[in-house]
Amino acid sequence: MSLLVSTHLPVLASLGSSLDAFLHAAETFFKHLADVKWGALALALGLHFTHICCRSRAWFNTLRAAYPGGAFRFRRILGSYVAGVGVNSVVPIRGGDVVKIYLAKNSIPGSRYPTVTSSFFVESVFDLTIGSFVMLFAITQGALPSLPKIPDLPAFDLAFWADHPGLAIFTITFFIVGLLILYAVLSVRAVVFWGSVKQGVVILTDFRRYLREVASWQGGAWVFRFLAFYFFLEAFNIGGSVTNALLVMSVQALATLTPFTPGGAGAQQALLVFVFRDIASKTSVLAYSVGQQIAIAAFNATAGLIALFLMVGHTDFRSIVRLGREEEEREAEGAA
Repeated sequence: MSLLVSTHLPVLASLGSSLDAFLHAAETFFKHLADVKWGALALALGLHFTHICCRSRAWFNTLRAAYPGGAFRFRRILGSYVAGVGVNSVVPIRGGDVVKIYLAKNSIPGSRYPTVTSSFFVESVFDLTIGSFVMLFAITQGALPSLPKIPDLPAFDLAFWADHPGLAIFTITFFIVGLLILYAVLSVRAVVFWGSVKQGVVILTDFRRYLREVASWQGGAWVFRFLAFYFFLEAFNIGGSVTNALLVMSVQALATLTPFTPGGAGAQQALLVFVFRDIASKTSVLAYSVGQQIAIAAFNATAGLIALFLMVGHTDFRSIVRLGREEEEREAEGAA
């Protein structure tokens, strides 16, 4: 018992430290609320929503290629995407993705969960490519913390894995083994399952159509995302610039890799303070980072609840998550 307690005490202490850092950052933001440029903030949120709409259109075109004979509308897929983004803003471990899949699946007659789920991969192809260039830019600027410095950052999400590299390797190995076991279990119905999976990514087999109907929309989404961060920096008095906006995009990519908190809360603040250490004071960066995160989370959550209400007549996203998992299990049992 004492060994268990001694093992968990450093983890709990790190988590508590991260929570204290985030609460302090939130307090700093509210103290500087009068300094916010509300016009720039409204423009940033508008650009942020346009970015979501572009991504939704790319997903709609992916699903339309998978189900060419299906009669479904863009507004249903847009609603599914917005609702999922809203849930992801307040629930950790990507719970909103279940909402996206459930709503989209029920908007497309005759669709299957493996097909709708695998369609996400098409989106990741472009994102990983562009995201790699953004991260490379941040690395060449020397803005991101080196590995030895990560445990010193006041963010449980980052420090935990840096302090426990053995556990990180074990988690990755466990995940890979789990995928292999899942494949072995599903191999009994592999023909049906993999046929549905390939159907979700069929647009990749037509490269010109992929560029025209998916990559072009995702490229636009990245442009609007960049512009949104530019005006968020202006709104919170850090200073909008190409370099600063790209650094924020790299920080967001790193922070969202940690599933402990919604949107990587805590990790974002720690990383941004380090990245902008030579540009603005710690107080200003904390006010900006929390203000931006609160603004985006509140906007996403509000838009997501509206989308849920318009699509299913209520805003209980937990019931949607439960129904989605139950339906997916029943479909898998039926295929077996």
